Amino acid sequence: MSTRRISSVCRVGNIAIGGDNPIRIQSMATTDTNDTEASVAQAKRIIDAGGEIVRFTTQGTREAENMRNISERLKQDGYPQPLVADVHFTAHTADIAALYCEKVRINPGNYVDPGRTFKHLEYTDEEYAAELKKIEAKLVPFINICKEHHTAVRIGVNHGSLSDRIMSRYGDTPEGIVESCMEFLRIFRREQFNDVVISIKASNTVVMVTTVRLLVKTMDAEDMHYPLHLGVTEAGEGEDGRIKSAVGIGALLTEGIGDTIRVSLSEEPECEIPVARKIVDSIEDCTRLRVEAEASIKDDTITLAIDEPDRELFQLKAAMAVGALLIDRKATKLVLSPKSGDDRGLNMTSLSDAILQAARIKFTKTEYISCPGCGRTLYNLQDTIQRIKAATSHLVGLKIGIMGCIVNGPGEMADADYGYVGAGRGKISLYRKKECVAKNIPEAEAVDRLLELINT
Repeated sequence: MSTRRISSVCRVGNIAIGGDNPIRIQSMATTDTNDTEASVAQAKRIIDAGGEIVRFTTQGTREAENMRNISERLKQDGYPQPLVADVHFTAHTADIAALYCEKVRINPGNYVDPGRTFKHLEYTDEEYAAELKKIEAKLVPFINICKEHHTAVRIGVNHGSLSDRIMSRYGDTPEGIVESCMEFLRIFRREQFNDVVISIKASNTVVMVTTVRLLVKTMDAEDMHYPLHLGVTEAGEGEDGRIKSAVGIGALLTEGIGDTIRVSLSEEPECEIPVARKIVDSIEDCTRLRVEAEASIKDDTITLAIDEPDRELFQLKAAMAVGALLIDRKATKLVLSPKSGDDRGLNMTSLSDAILQAARIKFTKTEYISCPGCGRTLYNLQDTIQRIKAATSHLVGLKIGIMGCIVNGPGEMADADYGYVGAGRGKISLYRKKECVAKNIPEAEAVDRLLELINT
């Protein structure tokens, strides 16, 4: 059995993350952060479902300022759970959000560096060092605000929003993703600020798991032991989204890595919480099952029988138990069965295929890389996903990205064949691989235009 990685403790309002504390479960609101009533109501639903931390997008100073009203209302109504402001592109917004939220998430890919454009940039060592000084100049005043107001910070790196600067020097590699994080983390340590949580996310489970493992090794080598937040970003919805999340998150949890998690589903955020709870409550059982699965490997095949009457929990446990083994390519085939003989209405072959696809081994159906949505989402995400799925689900092996906005859109879709990205209110941009081939299409026409693009 694995033991949990020892991490330092990060104080976030009235809870603690890391150390011997329980693995914390969180979600992110999808409401307009300027809409206090809707935001408070949704936060309550997340918390009532068991969420311990609620994150809101704060894309500008107005949204950051309104976090004060949301926080006050929730606390008045008996909801003291910590709130997190999610900041992209505007560093000044983080300074304001730190006044009113228990934690602020910043993204190294766009905190100082401009948004990703896939341009190759050339730097001398001196020029590169100067870029790091720009980061420090922005970051130190923010750190001082956080110290004064006892605000925690999440350094949240997304594979889909690495800067051109990092990509140009390190390439699209785990090393580049980790260095994007470490550049910031080293500044926090120099400033003796330790209420920090780290996350590295990707929609590709292999990238996510490989990179988080490398981050742990890199931090250990520099005597850093900050707590880790885990998630597979843009996992999708339904059974596929749950299985994909369980493969990536479960691979790490069964190795003792992880202090807080989010299951990112393209559904109402409160729907994420019961799934996350099942994953966390299954760690011990799945760590044992992982050992059994590894011992069963023969002829490149994992054979695993699971005793679990709950249908969804059976799927999650299967994905968690074999996720790391498949990601590490210790086997590339999977045979699942229920120990009791009752298949819970599950098609075991289909479940095995879904897990193999989530581990990027074998593609037997269309792959949808769809974000969970947030206050930045610029169209009806859930309805659009269903329309696109209905029209494309027969295209086996095709990868389609469906993104609410541009924060991770083009980057996470670099692995997709086609992409559908919110570009403005009621406007959509379409991508083929990394190339934007149609900009600002009216939403009413966009799904049909996507299908035309796929069929050309």
